[in-house]
Amino acid sequence: MTPVPVVRPYRPEDRAAVRDVCVRTGDAGGDATGSYPDDGLLPDVYADPYLHLHPELALVLDDGRRAVGYVVGTADTAAFVEAYRRTWLPLVADRHPPPAPLPTDAGAAAASPRYERLLHELHHPERMLEAGPAVLAAHPAHLHVDLLPAHQGAGHGRALVEAFCRLAAQAGAPGVHVGVDPANSRALRFYPRVGFVPLTVAGSGGGALLGRPLP
Repeated sequence: MTPVPVVRPYRPEDRAAVRDVCVRTGDAGGDATGSYPDDGLLPDVYADPYLHLHPELALVLDDGRRAVGYVVGTADTAAFVEAYRRTWLPLVADRHPPPAPLPTDAGAAAASPRYERLLHELHHPERMLEAGPAVLAAHPAHLHVDLLPAHQGAGHGRALVEAFCRLAAQAGAPGVHVGVDPANSRALRFYPRVGFVPLTVAGSGGGALLGRPLP
């Protein structure tokens, strides 16, 4: 009998599988393997910082053999940004040298290669504060959730989000937010179904920002 996948706390031995899931869902939900000069860049931006700084908030979906999905995040985005710059960035900066400064012109920035933008995100964690003080006061937590395609659409994403929200609430966060790539139509449909509503943020750069209060 095939085991039913279960949500459980992250363990250090899950790290390789989490990184693999991050890459295989890193192209607006599709497989990003081989899309960049270094496949390690995506998890170094979107997964490993959270495993390094907040493993207690990380959860995985275990199919009985390995992690096939995960949720990672922080209960305090501002504190996370400070810790990221102080303790995470020095570990990976040499592996992924910073890009040339992005143009200030919005049209030119939009035309920059995605790889350059990922490098920029890695080296500028302050981007996570762009939602502004009001949003971050009401929704200081944020998360990233990813599932391999074979495990999508079966309620596992909801289970991961709900488990993370309970942990973030226990850590004192009054709300959680998530940024969504506008090209990721599946994610744009998913988050409203699990209680997230659009947040109005000036200068959001075309991305969608959604938030949910926590009990």
